[in-house]
Amino acid sequence: MSRPPTPTPSPAPAARRRPRETHAPVVYGILSIVLILALMQLWLLTATMNAYLGGDHAVAWPALGASLVCLLLNLGLLRYLYLLGRS
Repeated sequence: MSRPPTPTPSPAPAARRRPRETHAPVVYGILSIVLILALMQLWLLTATMNAYLGGDHAVAWPALGASLVCLLLNLGLLRYLYLLGRS
């Protein structure tokens, strides 16, 4: 005896897929901003270490503040991505 054909799962309705598809440009934009912020932090670390080792100790605290601002921006964008994933 032959087996009856197994039903193939139907694709998800277009209404379900549409929000995820529309989020893609937002996610790519956020990833671009995160990449820019990460590169800024690396440049800031390099410039600060160069100045500090050269004897300019006054640069360290403003650089720390700028790095913390970049960190807070990245954390805010990460939180936004989590909220975007829930919708």
